Amino acid sequence: MSILSDRHFHDEAAAYRFVEKRVWPEGPVCPHCGGFDRISAMKGTSTRIGTYKCYQCRKPFTVKVGTIFESSHVKLHLWLQAIFLIASSKKGISSNQLHRTLGVTLKTAWFMSHRIREAMREGGLGPLGGEGQIVEADETYYGKKDGPAPEVTTSGRPFTKSGKTGPSHKRAILSLVERGGNVRTFHVAHANKENVTELVNQNVSRESILMTDESRLYNEMGKTFAEHHSTKHSAKEYVRYEGDLVIHSNTVENYFSVFKRGMRGTYQHCAEKHLHRYLAEFDFRYNKRVGRGVNDEARAGMILDGVVGKRLTYETTSAR
Repeated sequence: MSILSDRHFHDEAAAYRFVEKRVWPEGPVCPHCGGFDRISAMKGTSTRIGTYKCYQCRKPFTVKVGTIFESSHVKLHLWLQAIFLIASSKKGISSNQLHRTLGVTLKTAWFMSHRIREAMREGGLGPLGGEGQIVEADETYYGKKDGPAPEVTTSGRPFTKSGKTGPSHKRAILSLVERGGNVRTFHVAHANKENVTELVNQNVSRESILMTDESRLYNEMGKTFAEHHSTKHSAKEYVRYEGDLVIHSNTVENYFSVFKRGMRGTYQHCAEKHLHRYLAEFDFRYNKRVGRGVNDEARAGMILDGVVGKRLTYETTSAR
């Protein structure tokens, strides 16, 4: 039987019970005052599904308060369908597809997608790697930056007009992958030595073995790690063997491949201010992949674990 046949995907009361069990494993907790002793379900005939009242602060609430679901008029069982569809699609699912599948407006589907990506965002994580572990680092570029393209190089010289060089004006992305482990990806204003060094030092354990391509960004910082090895892509060297050590940055290149196929083939357009959420989505699915024993159902459950405290409003100030 299909997982999507489960009752909580189709029945609103069952959906509330399912989310409550995940968000409140030990019983209801008031999102207003944090109380849990004097809480009871409201059972009036006109009471909305899943409403409780806290008799410490005298305020009603549901499990949606303080989560990505708050103030949403979309039925909770449709939210659960959207979460499962996004969690189970390796290269993502577009807002247009969600709009058609769920029967909500395109604007609502887009907003739901961004709220779910916010729930997928992981924070407060320790450094990648460790003693004897390999971390691969690389940068890539995706999509045009906002604003006009520069007219001179970073050194102040004008670009050549032969057509062979010019301002790429693309968004820079740095990715760090622990081989056999997690990935951590960042959108940076400029992929220069200062920015890259800072991010690598903050997110990779110094006891790790760092592997990169021949980019000069990593030459100096590589000396601060246990070992630093690189391959020379310009000479068509993509893997090298030194004893038992396999030197390459193919793992991070494979991550970029999935990311770009998803962005170009599924999402097609992404504003620069939202790029970090798309990166969080692809990081989440990579870190919770089948190869690490996480199936689609478990991955969707992990998104539910992250819905608390991550509400988005997208309120904008009116023009004057």
